[in-house]
Amino acid sequence: MTKIELFEELAQVDENGYSRWVYVTEFVGKYQGLQLLNGAGWSRDDGSFGRKYLIERDKSLTPGNKTDAIRTVGFNTGKSYSSYIDSSIKNVIQSKRCVVLGTSNPEVDHKNGMKNEDRVMLNEDQRIEDFQPLSKAANDAKRQFCKECKRTQIRFDAKLLGYPMSYYAGTSHHNFEENACIGCYWYDPIEFKKHLIVKK
Repeated sequence: MTKIELFEELAQVDENGYSRWVYVTEFVGKYQGLQLLNGAGWSRDDGSFGRKYLIERDKSLTPGNKTDAIRTVGFNTGKSYSSYIDSSIKNVIQSKRCVVLGTSNPEVDHKNGMKNEDRVMLNEDQRIEDFQPLSKAANDAKRQFCKECKRTQIRFDAKLLGYPMSYYAGTSHHNFEENACIGCYWYDPIEFKKHLIVKK
């Protein structure tokens, strides 16, 4: 098996190119060849792996700039999209608490779960309001709902969480435009709750 195939097996990459977070501590035994001994190695964005998948890396667990965990977030469709987040934005978001659970040490989440905004994903003019702090648990949940939305073209219904409205903008159908996530609970839980106050 190639290193990419080993990672795909270990990470349980699904048919849409999404995987779970895989921690570098899991690169043992059969998967020892995946160890990142010198830089990104086999997982480089400009290598075979990066040409196949969109890649996210977590470097927040240990000091320095070493990769602690890797996951794939879809197939590389040809545009030079990346999950790069400006370091100054990342530092601000990581200093906040999860907007869903209120816990500290959050992950930095792209609000647009479709990740189809050229301005953000091509790193041309990223803004702090393009991102939000989510705990790993909340971010993993959002990822699953976004994946289901992509598959079915039906947006997440916030009434499933007990809220009195489904969305604050748009309808149940996702049209895959750049701003089509706006109005969904997961796009911005804080903004969603503001609209609950207006609704009363």
